[in-house]
Amino acid sequence: MLTAEQIMASHKANIETLFGLTHKAFEGVEKLVELNVQAAKAALAETANHTQAMMGVKDAQELLALQASMVQPLAEKTVAYSRHIYDIASAAGAELGKTFEGQTAEAQKKFVGLVDSAAKNAPAGSETAVAALKSAVAAANNAFESVQKPSSKLVTSLKPTSTP
Repeated sequence: MLTAEQIMASHKANIETLFGLTHKAFEGVEKLVELNVQAAKAALAETANHTQAMMGVKDAQELLALQASMVQPLAEKTVAYSRHIYDIASAAGAELGKTFEGQTAEAQKKFVGLVDSAAKNAPAGSETAVAALKSAVAAANNAFESVQKPSSKLVTSLKPTSTP
């Protein structure tokens, strides 16, 4: 049986976890905003430079050469920007995932403890039902772990590998 102190401690831990997750999410958003501000500043400066260079063009051939020289750096910057976004999202997701895994492991441990406690206090003759319940809990934990591992590998495999 859970006491009032245990329930309050559980609620306090859940609130602390929620605030921790919220803080991590805001850190990710803050990094994305910072990246976008830097990208906007760089784009503005490059546009000003490109416009000045275009003003100095004397013929169509020089204009085409100028335009062609802009394409490769733009592609490289786009790849780098995408990689930065992926890294920020990946780091935030990893932090959230670690917290979720820790909370899940703790909840599983508490539930197994609750089942064990119930088994110890079960009336005589209920050993078969208790064994079936323990078996079901173990099967559920194994199923969760078998789904969790491939999901982590899939996320890792999605990371971009090209370099500018």
